[in-house]
Amino acid sequence: MENKENTASTEENARPAWMEDPLVKDIPEKKMRFLEELFTSGHGKSQKEMMAFLMPMMKKAKQEGLTFSPQEMSAAIAAIKKHSSEEELKQIDSILEKSKNGKHTQ
Repeated sequence: MENKENTASTEENARPAWMEDPLVKDIPEKKMRFLEELFTSGHGKSQKEMMAFLMPMMKKAKQEGLTFSPQEMSAAIAAIKKHSSEEELKQIDSILEKSKNGKHTQ
C-alpha cells in the first residue's frame, strides 16, 4: 500500500501541499490550476499511461496560451518532489527522464 502521509486531503477545496510551497509562490494562479489538474489527473498512472496522458495535456496548455518558463517548471517540479513519497519520486524522475529524451522544444 502507498504511504499517503504527504498527500493532501481529498476535500474539494483542499489544495495539495506542494501548491502552498514557497517555491511556487510566483507562478500565476491559472498556471497553478493547470499543474494541479495535471498532477491530480496523472496521479497513480503507470509511466506508459502518464506519457500518453501528457501529450493531450500539453496540447491543451498550448491552446490556452499557457507557457511555462524553465524557472516555473523547475520550481513546480521541486515543490511537487518535496511533497511526494519515495514511489512517486521514482515515477516523477522516470517520466522527466523520458520527456527529456523525447522532447522536441521550440
